[in-house]
Parts: sequence; C-alpha cells; structure tokens
Amino acid sequence: MAARCPYFAADETTRVIRRGESPAAALRRILAMPGAHQAPCCFDALSARLIERAGFEIGFMSGFCVSATRLGLPDVGLISYGEMVDQGRLLNEAVSIPVLGDGDNGYGNSMGIKRTIKGYINAGFAGIMLEDQVSPKACGHTEGRKVVSREDAVMHIKAAVDARNESGSDLVIVARTDSRQAISFDEALWRVQAFADVGADVLLIDALGSVEEMKAFCAVAPGIPKMINIIEGGKTPILSPVELGKIGYSLIVYSVSLLGVSMRAMKEALGAIKGGHVAPPSIMPSFQDIKDTLAFDRYYKEDKKYQVVEKKYKDSNGTNGHDSNGTNGHI
Repeated sequence: MAARCPYFAADETTRVIRRGESPAAALRRILAMPGAHQAPCCFDALSARLIERAGFEIGFMSGFCVSATRLGLPDVGLISYGEMVDQGRLLNEAVSIPVLGDGDNGYGNSMGIKRTIKGYINAGFAGIMLEDQVSPKACGHTEGRKVVSREDAVMHIKAAVDARNESGSDLVIVARTDSRQAISFDEALWRVQAFADVGADVLLIDALGSVEEMKAFCAVAPGIPKMINIIEGGKTPILSPVELGKIGYSLIVYSVSLLGVSMRAMKEALGAIKGGHVAPPSIMPSFQDIKDTLAFDRYYKEDKKYQVVEKKYKDSNGTNGHDSNGTNGHI
C-alpha cells in the first residue's frame, strides 16, 4: 500500500514512517525491535500530534476515548464504524507515526469485518485491534463482558486476515480476547493460540489480573508479539516498560491516560475562569507553545513560497497599474 501523506509531515530526521514506507511496514519494523514499545492512546488529530512531538513512535486510537470526545458517551458500542473511520482519517493525516486503530468487535459479522478492515486501511491506519465481544460490546476492564463462540471468534480473525490479503495491504491485525472475564483464563489462552494459527500478527488478552497470568500469556505462540492494555485503576498490574519487556510483551498501550489528564485540566481551567481568573501556568501552556504544536510557523514559512508580489507599471496611457503576475503589464 502507498505511504501515508500527512498534511505537515515531520522532518526527515525525526519522522518515524520513512519516505515511501507504509504505516504498517513502519509498525512491523518497530515491533521487530527488542523491548516493549509504548503507544499512548489518542482520540483526535491534536492528541496524536502531541504523542508524536513527545517522541513516541506509535500511537493507538482508542474507541473508549473517541466515544468520550466525539459523542460524550461511554464506550458501550454506541460509536459506529463510520465515525471511527472518519476520526482515524483526520488523525492519521496529522502525524508521521504509525497509528493502531481500535476496531472494537468489527461492526458486524465476518463480512462486516472485511469491510471494516478495508476501511481502516484506507483511513491510513498501521493496524487494527479486533475483539471477540458480542454486540453491544462493553468497555475493557469492566464487568459484564460477553464473548462470541470460539468458532465465530476464530472465523472473525480469519475474515480480517483474508480482507487484509485481498487488499494487498500489510495492515497489522491485533487479535484481542475478552474471555478472561467472560469465561476463564484457560479459554483466553486457547483463543489467542487459535488467533495466531489463522494469521493474527499481535495477540492481546485483555484485563489479566496478575503477573503470573501475564507470563503464561506471553508463553503462548512464541514469536508472535504480545500487547498489554494499561489502565490506571484497572485490573492489570501496572509495571514499567522494562519489566513488561522481560515478561515478553512487545507493545504497551495506555488507554485512558491522555483523556483522563485532559478532563482534569479542563475542569481546573473552567473552575478558574468561573472564579474570575485564568487557567494557572501549571496546566496552561504558553500561547507560543500552542502555536508551535499546531505548526503555525511552518505554515507561514511555506505560505511565503507561494505569495505573489505585485509590481507597479505604466500602461500605454501613462497611468499606473498593478500586475499581480509580475509581467509588467505585458503578455
């Protein structure tokens, strides 16, 4: 697939997706490197840009966060395929790092999942995460989750792999199971092995409850990268990237970190404004920093390259005129 073309690509010395490289190829290259790679979750173009500017090489567009910021609603299956694809397209245009997209449970049966895969490819995603929950789905790390049958779960991942291959894409497919809470840990181990057998590129058992479970999971399907979903206050123990790398993880996503701190900062700023003040410097960046993040200076610099300089001239009657094309009034 063709490389993504962001509106303002990062400089060649800092961009993660190399010139001519697809987002998925960049993600695969990073995951092949040793250690556990961090991917903070974004929910719009601005949060993705901040992740890139902070020096992270991977982003993850969280369905939880998109539902919260786009709809103001909980992550309970209310956000649609079309809304996620639209959000992803705008987000991917803003950065030069590979971004994984949350595909929830695929938005339909196996045929619906095939459409979802192709839509996420066209939106510029490097990969997609698909889970095995029934519809309507529930948020990760919460109670009451239910999953589809083993057979359906495996067939959904097979359909995703087929759609990827039919598209001539190298999209990274992350296969997630929520059966740890819905059924049992043994069932979750069986499912991720089956997902690997039909071609999943990365595996995730969501909401593991102990380091022992994490180690047992990482021992399944050796050679297939494992992903962990970190939620502050969630069910999974929070360990450092070094510790997670030693256990066997390759990819760490932080699902609600940016959303949570954004909500807290906005509440504090609103409280200050309501009290007749302005937001304190501890949460308010300078106006220059805001402009730098949004690439104002880069826009101005590029815009100058295309500005037309008007030149004065005299026509045949001796009167003054202007020629915006710099031809001195003659063609």
